[in-house]
Amino acid sequence: MLTTRTLRNRLLSAALLAAAVVSIPMPARAASKEIIELQTQVQQLLDMMQRLQSTIDTKFGALQNITQQTADNVTQMTATVNLLQQKINAQNEAGGGRLDTVSGQVQSLNDSVDELKSRIAKLDKSIQDMQAQLQNIQTPPAGSVPAGQTGAPVSAPPDGSASPSGPPPTSPAPAASQAPPLQETFQAGVRDYNAAHYSVAAGEFQQVLQFYPLDDLAGSAEFYLGEIAYRQQDYAGAVKSYNAVLEGFSGSPKAPAAQLRKGLALLQMNKKDAGVHELRLLIQRHPQTPEAAQARSKLNGMGVRLTAR
Repeated sequence: MLTTRTLRNRLLSAALLAAAVVSIPMPARAASKEIIELQTQVQQLLDMMQRLQSTIDTKFGALQNITQQTADNVTQMTATVNLLQQKINAQNEAGGGRLDTVSGQVQSLNDSVDELKSRIAKLDKSIQDMQAQLQNIQTPPAGSVPAGQTGAPVSAPPDGSASPSGPPPTSPAPAASQAPPLQETFQAGVRDYNAAHYSVAAGEFQQVLQFYPLDDLAGSAEFYLGEIAYRQQDYAGAVKSYNAVLEGFSGSPKAPAAQLRKGLALLQMNKKDAGVHELRLLIQRHPQTPEAAQARSKLNGMGVRLTAR
C-alpha cells in the first residue's frame, strides 16, 4: 500500500516529466490537438497535486490538534486522579478519627452497662443478706434458754470450790474475711486506671477477680489488666489477660475490644501472622462493631487483603 509521501513524489515526478515533454521543441505541424490535450492533462495533474498537498496539510493539522487534546486530557485526568486520591486519604484519616471517638463512646456505654449490672447484683445481694438476718432473728440459736425458765443444775467442781455465778465466758469467734464492695472497687480501679495509677488500679481489679470471679465485671476487670500491661509495654502479659477475657468471658461486651487489642499486641511483638489472624477473626465474629472497623483500617494500612465474606 502506497504512503502519502510516496504518492506525492510520484505525482511530482509525473508533472516534471510532462513539463519536460511540453518544453521539447516540436515541428510546427506537431503543435496540434494532442499538444493541447497533453498540456491540459499536465495542468490537471498539477491541480490534483495541489489538492493532495492541501488535504495532507489539513489532516496533519487535525492530527496535531487531536494529539494536543489527548495530551491535555491525560494531564487533566492525572490531576483529577491525584485530587481524588487526596480526598480519599483525607476521608480515611477523618473516618479513622471518628471511629476512635465512636469506639471510646461505645466503651463508655459498655462500662455504664457493666456498672448497672453490678448495682443490680449488689441490690440482690443486699436483699439476700436482709432475708438471712430476718431468719436469724425469728429462729433462736439451738440450746438457748427462754426467759423465765430455770436451766439445768450445775455440778460442783471436783475440788469443792464454789461455782461462779452466771454463764461461763465464751471465746470470741474468729472474724470472717470481708469481701470489698464490688461496684466501688471496680469503679475505683477505673478511676485509677484513667489517672495512670496503674499499680493501684491493678490491685483493685485483682480484688474484683479474687472475690467476684463469676461476675460480669470480672471480665471487664481482666480486660483493664490487659490494658495496663499494654500501656506498660508488657505485650505478653497483655495477651494473657486478653485471652482470659476471650476464653472465660466470651459473652462480655469487652470481648471485641479484647480481640482487637490482642491482635495489636501480637503485632507489637513482631508476630505478624498471629496478629493478622486475630484481626481477621475479630472482623468475622463481630463485623458490625467499631473494633472491626479499626481492624479493617489497620489491615488496609498494612497492605493485607481482606478475605471476602
